[in-house]
Amino acid sequence: MREFTSPPPTLPPPVGGLADVIFQHAEDDPLHVALGRKDEHGNWRDVTCAEFRDEVLALAKGLLAQGVRFGDRVAIMSRTRYEWTLLDFALWTIGAQVVPVYPTSSAEQCFWMLYDAEVSAAVVEHEDHAMTVATVIDRLPWLRRLWQLDSGAVRELYDAGAHIGDDVVHRHRKAVTPDSVATVIYTSGTTGRPKGCVLSHGNFMYEADTVLGRWDPVFRGRKGDEAATLLFLPLAHVFGRMVEVAAVRGKVRFGHQPQLNAAALLPDLQVFRPTFVLAVPYVFEKVFDAARRKAEEEGRGGPFEKAVEVAVKYADAVEAKAWGIGPGPSAGLRMQHQFFDKLVYSKVRAAMGGRIRNAMSGGSAMDRRLGLFFAGAGVQIYEGYGLTESTAAATANPPGRTRYGTVGQPVPGVTVHIADDGEVRLNGGNVFQGYLNDPKATDETLHDGWLATGDLGFLDEDGYLTITGRKKEILVTSGGKSLSPGVLEERVRDHPLVAQCIVVGNDRPYVAALVTLDQEAVEHWLRMCGKPGMTAAQLVLDADLEREVRRAVVAANTLVSRAEAIRTFRILAQPFTEEHGLLTPSLKLKRKAIEKAYADEVEALYRG
Repeated sequence: MREFTSPPPTLPPPVGGLADVIFQHAEDDPLHVALGRKDEHGNWRDVTCAEFRDEVLALAKGLLAQGVRFGDRVAIMSRTRYEWTLLDFALWTIGAQVVPVYPTSSAEQCFWMLYDAEVSAAVVEHEDHAMTVATVIDRLPWLRRLWQLDSGAVRELYDAGAHIGDDVVHRHRKAVTPDSVATVIYTSGTTGRPKGCVLSHGNFMYEADTVLGRWDPVFRGRKGDEAATLLFLPLAHVFGRMVEVAAVRGKVRFGHQPQLNAAALLPDLQVFRPTFVLAVPYVFEKVFDAARRKAEEEGRGGPFEKAVEVAVKYADAVEAKAWGIGPGPSAGLRMQHQFFDKLVYSKVRAAMGGRIRNAMSGGSAMDRRLGLFFAGAGVQIYEGYGLTESTAAATANPPGRTRYGTVGQPVPGVTVHIADDGEVRLNGGNVFQGYLNDPKATDETLHDGWLATGDLGFLDEDGYLTITGRKKEILVTSGGKSLSPGVLEERVRDHPLVAQCIVVGNDRPYVAALVTLDQEAVEHWLRMCGKPGMTAAQLVLDADLEREVRRAVVAANTLVSRAEAIRTFRILAQPFTEEHGLLTPSLKLKRKAIEKAYADEVEALYRG
């Protein structure tokens, strides 16, 4: 199949701007709990629709009092926290445009985004961020204001706008239309300097309302459960931003968690008890790996692996029945599944708060087996696909019709077309307006309303999309063999000891790989093997570890032809990090930077 269109949503066309819903909800249901936020003691407290409306209004007044005007661009550099959502809606209320900046951005990255967007004001989280901006402030002629959240910026703005009347704010709000620019989100820059994606209020309203309408059963969970989610994705990323907007528009209670690590995230999941989460595959991998390590440490590694097999077989049988190609789980499999639900699966769900029965995953590909495990364990993961340029999700697996290993069908009203060269192209109301100050890049990406994604993929007979790689990441060996490295890298990463894998081989005689290790998993493995205390230098030379990684490489090679297989690999002592410029903020590999940084290691793969 070359093209597939999902029927358009049965929704009224967007009107006004994103902030209007804040005021509408406060009028319709002022006591409804809109958000949860942590107080100074770390305890969660409720924020009603009326309370949130009042805070947005007060902050909007303060921003006007401090000189922010309709159409101005204001940067936010912060981790995911309540104040970001407050600022987003306050700025949208007065027609300002938000420019999100990753909190880990370097001074030069900050400079480029703030300069290119002609940002007139910026909000940073803490002193380190303020110092980062300060080092380049002499090159930012338009920047007039800088506020710091941890130094009382919100209270300062409340006080500054206390004399301004509500009517002044509402005049600004009513001037916002669906075509007004809501935000300029810069791409991650895997292939060059980041480009500013111009997204309108209408883009976000279309995307959020479409997702809410089609996937409402996913968000609501069990009958009687009030929909709730914990947002731990970075709000500087379009996926996190879409979750924020959809939660507010859908009256879904949500809270913010700024740290994407198990030590901080799991306790908040226990207390906040969301009914669903939206995350990247990395989060689900970490939950699974933590459950496996705990079972092994308790001497129950064997039963856990058996439980995994049962969950995968059970979900696979359920999927086959849904598609009319199988009878469903056998009686024996159902009994095994029921047994392990009490022993294993219930504990996995409890670790995620106990109420989660559904989740959505995007940002990168999820392994089919991992998706089947979670479904078998009682947490249905709906994998999707999208870009910043498509305001997040362009496709997703629909409720009741999941096809594991694919990224689903187009969201309602979106068309997916596969070009002659295999490139995925998109058309719909969620497609962006273009790149800021870059008409050449816009013309190269937008063709008569069609977004050229740069991703390669194919549609099956039911319109489900599978992504196979990136056009710019195709490797061509010196023997003329072309391959997409993603499928090999993902399979190597399936091994619990592997953190990252990058496949090399462009203009080389064969394919090879560099592999980094998951530190938590390695420490656990060393304890289980009776080898505690090994240094990183000793570890990469350990024969037992080498055999474990080789197993992962052999498993990956079964997916490709001999000419495409990884012939040799090298284990690195340190992971690829964003701080060293080797990962994007969304954890994607910067291939050219990695190959340059590890040029000696790559050369060593081809000696002899």
